[in-house]
Amino acid sequence: MFLEVQKEKLPLPLILMRHFQIRKLAALHRDPFDRLLIAQAQLENLPILTADPQIGCYEVEVIW
Repeated sequence: MFLEVQKEKLPLPLILMRHFQIRKLAALHRDPFDRLLIAQAQLENLPILTADPQIGCYEVEVIW
């Protein structure tokens, strides 16, 4: 993803990309840190190691 600043394209910082990903998540889980982990796992295509059943409701691989 790129951000246009005065006709110049700059790469978006990873933190901003996570923010956009978090905003796209359905409101199934209220814990903001867990939502950050879910967004990061989706962006990096990584599994999450957790016993929290709510995280399995998102499109992310859960190991437990």
